[in-house]
Amino acid sequence: MAKPRAAPIFDAMRVAIHWFRADLRLRDNRALHAACAEADAVIPVFIFDPAILDAPDNGAPITAFMLQMLASLEKDVAAAGGRLIFRRGRVLEEMQAVFRESKATLLFYNRDYEPYARERDAAVEKWARGAEIEVRSFKDAVLHEPDEVLKDDGKPYGVFTAYARKWRQRSRDPVLPAAKFPGHATPHLPHGIVLPSLKELGLHTDLELPPAGEEEARAQLRRFAHGPLLHYRERRDFPAADETSRLSPHLRMGAVSPRTVLAVAERAAQSYPRARAQIDTFVGELIWRDFYRQILWHFPHVATGAFQPRYQQVKWRNDERLFAAWREGRTGFPIVDAGMRQLAATGWMHNRVRMIVASFLCKDLLVTWQWGERHFMRHLLDADLASNNGGWQWSASTGTDAQPWFRIFNPLAQAARFDPEGAYIRRWVPEIDTPAYPKPVVDHAAQRQQALALFREVGE
Repeated sequence: MAKPRAAPIFDAMRVAIHWFRADLRLRDNRALHAACAEADAVIPVFIFDPAILDAPDNGAPITAFMLQMLASLEKDVAAAGGRLIFRRGRVLEEMQAVFRESKATLLFYNRDYEPYARERDAAVEKWARGAEIEVRSFKDAVLHEPDEVLKDDGKPYGVFTAYARKWRQRSRDPVLPAAKFPGHATPHLPHGIVLPSLKELGLHTDLELPPAGEEEARAQLRRFAHGPLLHYRERRDFPAADETSRLSPHLRMGAVSPRTVLAVAERAAQSYPRARAQIDTFVGELIWRDFYRQILWHFPHVATGAFQPRYQQVKWRNDERLFAAWREGRTGFPIVDAGMRQLAATGWMHNRVRMIVASFLCKDLLVTWQWGERHFMRHLLDADLASNNGGWQWSASTGTDAQPWFRIFNPLAQAARFDPEGAYIRRWVPEIDTPAYPKPVVDHAAQRQQALALFREVGE
């Protein structure tokens, strides 16, 4: 019979810091699981980073949702035997203080693929290694990392179909159980702050937020798997039906892992073989999520400009008056206005409608996709640089695998096809059949011709 593990002498303890970022969960958390398995004591830390909080594209809705997730995570960590430490300040300085106060010698975290995060993490790693701190980073936020799905010549994909084919050939990583913190307490716990309020972070929102936290994310996944997932391909494009997963805000902050979502989808396909094609379409959305992250990783210029450089020269009209009408949901095009009002009221918008309003801003109002991208980032609960940027550049015809510039959504035709009874429109635009509803701010046919001219100017 194995002898029980002796309690370590404090000076010889292997104390690890787990750095929580967009992985706010205990189940299937790669870095946290490894830290709890390898260290004698684990101190989980979350740092409120002013570089993110004060960024012009950071929004109150996603920050408020994150705070709710952190409140839930704090309780989950305590129930699992740990204590979540909150800090606020410049990340490198706060991390140095955390290690100084805790006397930890190991750092565990899950990798991030955004340009700022890469610079931040590189600076922390450089300092840590210089201070003889062991650093371990893990693949966690994606199913396949940017360098795991490459062309045969080792170059990254720029076309989704070919990428998806190679993606599907790769093996899946297993789903890990919930982490349990080691039973040993560290004698040097770093100082922390009380979880701040949204107001204390300098932000405000009146939105009624959906329930947040790991258990809520898992509950939403179960609801989806036993209902909408089984007819996803047939119904996902109809906004009145609300048959999408609604998992994006939870995935964005890491309350549920993409591996867990994929595993549930694959189990559903085994249980309901007739629904396999429906489920496969949903899996395609997980592939798009990885695809846009590998685009951001290999082509970081997309964060500030067009993926296809020649389209950086498109001479957008950028009429502030038209942009305001779009932003406020008063363009006179019902499905566009419905989508923008849904976003303002809930922090979320149906994916089909996201494509419609994005196409309308760029191709009808002739406003740059970058204005729309930032507006979405500031108002979405699931604001995500890679996916948001990829979607906007697709709609604007400036990105990878984009909607061809000569194919322009007709917002009236889109409404007739995807909201044929007008239920979605009437919900968000109740004055649709009254004189109070505004007249169209532009003529679609005329604007279409202008949009085509703008793209012809920079070359087909």
